[in-house]
Amino acid sequence: MYGLKPTVLCNVPLSPEELAERNVEVKRMSERSFHKPVEEGKEYEVEIKETSRRGDGVARIEGFVVFVPQTKPGDKVKVKINTVGPRFATGEVVQ
Repeated sequence: MYGLKPTVLCNVPLSPEELAERNVEVKRMSERSFHKPVEEGKEYEVEIKETSRRGDGVARIEGFVVFVPQTKPGDKVKVKINTVGPRFATGEVVQ
C-alpha cells in the first residue's frame, strides 16, 4: 500500500491506519495518566518533603512533583508555579 511496509507491534503487523489509531489511543492514555493538579502562575501551600539531586526542595501536590529552589525538608511554604511539564513543575517561594 503506497510503498509502505506494515509496522510490526508485538509481532502483529499493522497497517499505517491501524498504527495511527493506536498512537492516538496511547496518547489519550498518557494524557490521562499524567494529571497535572497545578497551574502555571497559581500559588499553593506545600511542605517540602525531600531534596532533589540538584539541591532543590521537592514537594508533591496530589502526587505531582514540584521542585522549589532554596528550600529544605520540613519547610512549609507558599509556592508560585513557574513552569508545568508533563511529569513535574517548578516553583518559587512567595512568602
